[in-house]
Amino acid sequence: MPSDSVIHAVAGAAGGIIAMSVSYPLIFLSTRAAVETKKEHKSTYEAIIDVIKREGFLGLYSGLNSSLLGIAITNGVYYYFYERSRGAILSSRAGGKGLSTTESMLAGLIAGSSTTIISNPIWVIQTSQAVQSMSQSSSAEPGSPKPKRLGIVQTIKYILRKGGIGAFWRGIGPALILVVNPMLQYTVFEQLKNILVRRRTARLRAAGPAAAAAIAVLSDWDYFLLGAISKLVATSTTYPYIVVKSRLQAGQAHALKYKSSLDGLLTIIREEGIEGLYKGVGSKLLQSVLTAAILFMGQRRIYEITKQVGEIRIWCEGGAQLDSKAVSPVLIK
Repeated sequence: MPSDSVIHAVAGAAGGIIAMSVSYPLIFLSTRAAVETKKEHKSTYEAIIDVIKREGFLGLYSGLNSSLLGIAITNGVYYYFYERSRGAILSSRAGGKGLSTTESMLAGLIAGSSTTIISNPIWVIQTSQAVQSMSQSSSAEPGSPKPKRLGIVQTIKYILRKGGIGAFWRGIGPALILVVNPMLQYTVFEQLKNILVRRRTARLRAAGPAAAAAIAVLSDWDYFLLGAISKLVATSTTYPYIVVKSRLQAGQAHALKYKSSLDGLLTIIREEGIEGLYKGVGSKLLQSVLTAAILFMGQRRIYEITKQVGEIRIWCEGGAQLDSKAVSPVLIK
C-alpha cells in the first residue's frame, strides 16, 4: 500500500482539481486585474460581463488546462513534502500528534519552497494564457472577431521565443517570498484544528468514564470552514506580492524592469497608488477562500476513502474475512 505521504499527495492533487474547476473564472479575473496598470475600477460582475462581451463565455476559462495541471502538481508536491516533513518532525520527538506553531511553519517552509521551484513554469504558462488576449480585446472594435486563445503548447513556444528557457522562472523571487502564503495558511489551519479537537475532546471526556479515552473527529464542514478561514488570513496578508508575481509571470515589459520584489511594490505605489497593490483583491479573496475550503474538505475525504480502499484491498488479498462493521463509515456513506 502507498505511504501516507503519497496518498495525501494524490488526494491533494484531486481536491485541487475539483476546487480549481469550480472557482477558475474568479482566478482568471483576479489575474487580469492584478496585471492591469490602468486606474480603472470594475466590480467582479462588470469584469465578467466585459470579458463575455469581448471574448465570449469561454473567455472566462482561458488558461484552465494549464491551471488544472498546475494545481494538480502544486498540491500533489506540496502535500507530499508537507506530510513527509510533518511525519519527520513528529517522529523526532515524544508527545502529541499536533504540530506546534513553529513546527507547522517549518513544515510549510520546506513544502512551499520545493513546490514553488518545481511548479513555477506552469504558473508562468497559466498567467500568460490568462492575459494574452488583454491587448487584443481592449483595442478591438465592437463586432470584431474574438481574440485568439493559444493552447498550452503554443503558449510554451511563444514564451520560449520571447524569453528563452529562463522565462519559465519569471517571478520566482516574489513566488518564493509567497511561500509564506501556504506556510501561514497551513499554520493557521493546523493550530485552529488543534484547538477545535482539544475543545471537543475535552467536552466528550467530560461526559463520563465511558468516554475517558475518546478523541474528537472533525467533520467535512469543519475542514471546509477551517480551510476558508486559514486562506482568508494568508491571502489578505500576502496579496501585494501576488500582484507583483502575476505581473512578472505575465511577462509585461515594465514589470520585468522591477529590480526586486520590494522595488516592484514601491514602483506600483509610486505609479498607481496604494490601491495598485490590491487590484483584483475582491475576486481573489473570494476565489482563494472558496478554493481552499473545497480543497481542505475534498482532500481529507479523498484521502480517507483512498486509504480505506487500500486497506480493504490488502485484507482481501490476505484472504481476510471482511466484516461489514469493520468498514469505516467514511466508505459506506
